Amino acid sequence: MAKSFDRRAFLATSAAALGAGAVPAVAQTENTTQMEEPVEIVRRNISSFRSLDWRPYFSNLRGGACLVDTTSRALHYWSEDQSIYKLYPTSVPLTDDLTRTGRTSVVRKVEGPSWRPTPSMKKRNPEWPDFVGPGPDNPLGTHALYLSWTYYRIHGTHDTRKIGRRSSNGCIGLYNEHIQELYALTGVGTQVLLI
Repeated sequence: MAKSFDRRAFLATSAAALGAGAVPAVAQTENTTQMEEPVEIVRRNISSFRSLDWRPYFSNLRGGACLVDTTSRALHYWSEDQSIYKLYPTSVPLTDDLTRTGRTSVVRKVEGPSWRPTPSMKKRNPEWPDFVGPGPDNPLGTHALYLSWTYYRIHGTHDTRKIGRRSSNGCIGLYNEHIQELYALTGVGTQVLLI
């Protein structure tokens, strides 16, 4: 007697098969027994979004430290006394040309920031407004950490679709609840490294 599969059985079987390892999917062509492999296999590397030790990146934790990994799109924070470690998903710059890497620090903190597009943003997007005050339409979200590099920020966003994507014009974006938490943990002088 043939066993019928319901949705739960199908999902459980599928999950078990995926858990066993990434196996290329195959498709059967119509009216034949031949199988063909897909041209492109998309792989997701969730292992790159993992906790890290601060020592390979910083010589000390004086003032706390933020590591922004633009490849895994994650921000790591360590408190000076090492009692707090946080890992946040981020948005990162759209292109390599907009991505700046290296060492910087937090030079200013603003709750309810206002926003002005940079000259290069305005050139690329002349239709953008010249100024947006604090509020739900502000691209910087509810809080912003200004970095020593001109125009670069770690800030919140009201557009949650951006998190986990290459979607910014150079800044690092976090969910508003995460930037609020990071804002409370960091101070002026917190070390920041973008890799």
